[in-house]
Amino acid sequence: MNDSVLKFYDEIAEDYHLIFVDWNQAISQQGEILDKVIQSKLTNSNTQNPSLLDCSCGIGTQAIGLAKYGYNVSATDISPVSVKRAEKEAISRGVNINFGVADFRSLDKDVPGLFDIVLSADNAIPHLLTDGDLNKAFQNMHTKLNQDGLLLATIRDYDALVKEKLTTTHPRVFDEGKRIVFQVWDWAEDGKTYTTNQFIVQEINGEWVTKHNRTEYRALLREDINKALSATGFTDIEWHLPVDSGYYQPIVTARKF
Repeated sequence: MNDSVLKFYDEIAEDYHLIFVDWNQAISQQGEILDKVIQSKLTNSNTQNPSLLDCSCGIGTQAIGLAKYGYNVSATDISPVSVKRAEKEAISRGVNINFGVADFRSLDKDVPGLFDIVLSADNAIPHLLTDGDLNKAFQNMHTKLNQDGLLLATIRDYDALVKEKLTTTHPRVFDEGKRIVFQVWDWAEDGKTYTTNQFIVQEINGEWVTKHNRTEYRALLREDINKALSATGFTDIEWHLPVDSGYYQPIVTARKF
């Protein structure tokens, strides 16, 4: 992870909801799907009002959605600007979430307490560009879980993407053509990392305005994630693909025994 990650999320926090066709609908839909996956994996020891740490909460999409399902949610992110907005959005929606700023590579010292569930959604983990940082993040997530606790992460389907090496996403056109959202990907020569250029193009008061933000990702394959999870003490590793879960990204679950 480099400085581009913090800069990216600080700068895009105000406009992040614009990448969704309807952010409120996304909050509701993602909360519903993630709740179903979580409930299918919880044991009898942690089914009553489970505590959940969303350790890459962004502006609160999943944290708010799951709080509405009765989870006792704490939420952190590396971006203080994103956390500030998430806190405001949670208050406006009447949900109680304990927010803080933390890097998921240092949760052990930055976040008090233990949790039944640790969540990292929206492809946050692939910001970790080295095996050392990936293992450090998973070690910290493992440390924050109660015994028999559940880790849940959502990650782009890089197993498919690395075969095609796409350089752009399909433009999504919203608001009757007044808002266009797309990404341009610049791949490194080794094909293992890439820079995402995020574009949000809007017509505002008769003028077209383009906002551009960029950050780096690592194309982590499922076998890479499995290896890192196993190396940091997780077991019962299971992948839930979109065709089965209905979620927009593959979901991996793992357990701390």
